[in-house]
Amino acid sequence: MKKISSSIVIFLLLTSANLYSQKNANKGNYRSLIQEEVGDLNNDKRNDRIMVEMDIEDETQPSRLQIFLSQPDKKLKLVVSSTKLIEGQYPIRKNGKYSGNNVPDFFIENGKLIMLTDIDNRKSSYEFRLNKNNFELIMISRVIWDGKETTSHTEIDLIKGTKGEYDIDFGPNKKNIKNTKLKPIKILPKIQDLSFSDLESF
Repeated sequence: MKKISSSIVIFLLLTSANLYSQKNANKGNYRSLIQEEVGDLNNDKRNDRIMVEMDIEDETQPSRLQIFLSQPDKKLKLVVSSTKLIEGQYPIRKNGKYSGNNVPDFFIENGKLIMLTDIDNRKSSYEFRLNKNNFELIMISRVIWDGKETTSHTEIDLIKGTKGEYDIDFGPNKKNIKNTKLKPIKILPKIQDLSFSDLESF
């Protein structure tokens, strides 16, 4: 019986070690710091921190966003860690080729978190507000130029549920405005739940 018990214990230990190593491997090696931004996000007059790191050992070169908020004890606490918000530099959709898109920039303005992207020549600004330790997407602004005479603008207000679209024609100086009512959004999207493709779908 002792031999059987010992075998079972060894098997369980090996299984646990294997699962532990797999869990650590899935975390990735996000060691290359791309951006670090500090500012007050939770309105406590102390600096919070945003960090964007890249895993350059992974063939797709994914990036991880982490947000740290200051606490009453003056220490920083990790409240957001996302590896799906930013598309890798060599994504699967490009069959391993360089996407041609830069890693997004993050800023802190008036207590809001701003994410700026330039994806396939379409420039977008995403605004997030802090609510109960969650960063909720509240505003999207986009601009794209057709390479000729027309620039298209889009403004999406997720709180009001409105979408405004207009084109500026730099030829005859013609301006067309189109306002669209969005479907009501009961729960605002949270940054940790959003992926790169989710953002592009708005």
